Amino acid sequence: MAVKSAEFSVSSTLQQERQVLNNVQGCPYILRCYGEETTTSKDGDMVYNVLLEYASGGTLAHLINNGGLQETHVKRYTRSLLIGLQHIHACGYVHCDIKPENILLVPSKNGDHNKFVAKIGDFGLAKRSELSKRHKFDPYLRGTSMYMAPESVTGDRVQEPPSDIWALGCVVLQMLTGKRAWETINSDDFMSRISDKYVLPKIPSDVSKEGREFLKGCFVKNPMLRLTAEMLLNLPFVQDLNEMDELLEDVPDDALKINFSFALYNGDDDDEDEFRPAPFSDASFSDDLRFTGDSQISYFSEDDEFVKVQVPEEDNQRESKRKKLFDDNVNCLGNVSSIPTGV
Repeated sequence: MAVKSAEFSVSSTLQQERQVLNNVQGCPYILRCYGEETTTSKDGDMVYNVLLEYASGGTLAHLINNGGLQETHVKRYTRSLLIGLQHIHACGYVHCDIKPENILLVPSKNGDHNKFVAKIGDFGLAKRSELSKRHKFDPYLRGTSMYMAPESVTGDRVQEPPSDIWALGCVVLQMLTGKRAWETINSDDFMSRISDKYVLPKIPSDVSKEGREFLKGCFVKNPMLRLTAEMLLNLPFVQDLNEMDELLEDVPDDALKINFSFALYNGDDDDEDEFRPAPFSDASFSDDLRFTGDSQISYFSEDDEFVKVQVPEEDNQRESKRKKLFDDNVNCLGNVSSIPTGV
């Protein structure tokens, strides 16, 4: 398990991410969220933590840094990401920051330590789609510039499901070539070129016919004509792949049961000012954490993280601390001041 943490006073982005993860769970290609908890650092600061599936393979960015991937691997990862995006969009969300750094690699269940399953993570910039019944007006532009779709940086600055598809195309091209889609231009040139309806990312000639067809479906300047995740899944590039057989075994439902121990703001869409009980989980981690907070101005995501992620201690230490923390808190439901320190 991995723990993503931020000081509670500046954790609204992380709490929002947790809420989105709650609403998009159920897809094997989205990073699993096990719950949330609040602890106190050695300095007495309240810390908000989200408990996530540990991706021991790192990120897709690390894999691509070693050069372009074999097309067979690109197809497999692409299919996983398409299924994940199809689920996210069906749940009424736009991820807004699809890029290799936000795609995590989890070992496959077949025991091959060199084979990984790609899962979508980092929902800190995700937003409701305009088609969602719970959509609220959002004036902010989110994401990483080099992966943004034309409609996101020009005109009305629209960010909807087709924008995620454009970003996916950039990721697929990067997997095939080892370079970003707009690698050879600076940010100023990027803005002018992506605004030009005749300029598209260059697809190398050595990419297969199926790969070129797939990328052309992603790189349609008009978002209304861009292929959806469902349409792309029917293209030859990602057909005839039995990715589901490579997934980790599903965790039994009873293994994910969480006990309620104390209250914290849960970021519920129906009542944003309401405090609700937050689940206690079995994470165990050190006190000397480094934190960064939310930005109230920019929602752009480059290579810097809003929050820090760490891997917890060994299972036996985690279990003993979990039991002690739960015993100390079981009678303190709703009493934030009763949260023990030094966890």
